[in-house]
Amino acid sequence: MPEVLYIDGSGLRLGRAASKIAKHLMAGDKVVVVNVDKIAVSGDRDSVMSKYERWMSIRTLKNPEEVGMKQHRSPDRLFHSAVKNMLPKTPSGKAALKRLKVFIGTPGEFTNAQFHTIEEAHVKNLRGPYMELGEVSKSLGWSVQ
Repeated sequence: MPEVLYIDGSGLRLGRAASKIAKHLMAGDKVVVVNVDKIAVSGDRDSVMSKYERWMSIRTLKNPEEVGMKQHRSPDRLFHSAVKNMLPKTPSGKAALKRLKVFIGTPGEFTNAQFHTIEEAHVKNLRGPYMELGEVSKSLGWSVQ
């Protein structure tokens, strides 16, 4: 029976956390990540925003001017796509991605859960500047419902 791993995303670095979670998913564990809007993206504000804005401007190669938004702007979808890109593009990778649940904040059903953190992905090991994923999403045009 697969283990359910509850992870609090507060103060974790995006890439390191995504790679560790991808390893757990490939091992067959179910992973629930809460507080993804508080995950840190390393780099100063200008460099982080220029990279994300360039990524968001890519729509489609067939007809880029007439097609609307293609990339999601919410923090949960940004984190989901980061984990998705670290999984293999095979049927086992797709099955692993279905075992991932990502939430903004902490839903009421997980208030009694025992949350873990990933020490090697913690922001305390980061020397330079960083910004939170919620800030990135708001700057990209995500509106909080």
